[in-house]
Amino acid sequence: MKRVLSIQDISCVGKCSLTVALPIISAAGIETAILPTAVLSNHTAFTGFSFRDLTDDIEVIVDHWKKENITFDGIGTGYLGSFRQIELVEKIFDEFHHDGMLRFVDPAMGDNGKLYVGFDEDFARRMGKLCGKADIIVPNLTEAAFMLGEKYLADNYSADEIKELLKRLCQLGSPVAALTGISLEPGRCGVMAYDSRSGEYFEYYSEKLPVSFHGTGDVFSSACFAALMRGQSLDKALRTAVEYTVDSIRQTISYDGHNWYGVDFESSTPLLLKLLDE
Repeated sequence: MKRVLSIQDISCVGKCSLTVALPIISAAGIETAILPTAVLSNHTAFTGFSFRDLTDDIEVIVDHWKKENITFDGIGTGYLGSFRQIELVEKIFDEFHHDGMLRFVDPAMGDNGKLYVGFDEDFARRMGKLCGKADIIVPNLTEAAFMLGEKYLADNYSADEIKELLKRLCQLGSPVAALTGISLEPGRCGVMAYDSRSGEYFEYYSEKLPVSFHGTGDVFSSACFAALMRGQSLDKALRTAVEYTVDSIRQTISYDGHNWYGVDFESSTPLLLKLLDE
């Protein structure tokens, strides 16, 4: 059984970050180790939350892993809260890297044209350097714009503009970049990716539902990472992640009084397993 490491924060209540990554990747049949960067009582979409920074614990934990000769077949990262955490992740990438290991970065730091509270343009550029050490990156349009220091495309763009943006993202250093939340026609939304090694583009779109939920990006990235670790090709992994995310949203809104703070990805697990086996 393959073993991966997921590095991001954990919200005790709410569906995002590690509370999404751990069950999704584990359900895919992959041993999932975690490295929490912070512990929150609940995610930040609630009216308030408690927060404990775990930055000082990261090196201590990693040092114990090295003493135990623990290795990973893949390392995936999500929300990182500081420059120091980015530096520590880079060190982990370097120290645990081996031939065949997949380094997957979701530079979770903004959406809808704005960075999350606490982040600025300097942080975005620093995140771009971390992306340069990855094998695949999966930013949204906001994160891509800030990492590259370019104008946010909002919802007025063409396929050619997205392709050029993907090329520039790969120039950060990662051979593969995928842009999430791409919509080129009404009622459809999905992802477009570029593999700079082959020059190929990949894209997949599904139904665009008229709702928005916290944590759907984490559902997508967790499913995509899991699919790649299961041996799916890039195009199949993108399809798996998109369809699983959309079905999770569809399941959530299918009944009255549904959760407002996250999607019911658990209910869509049978579909994920089916897609992984195709």
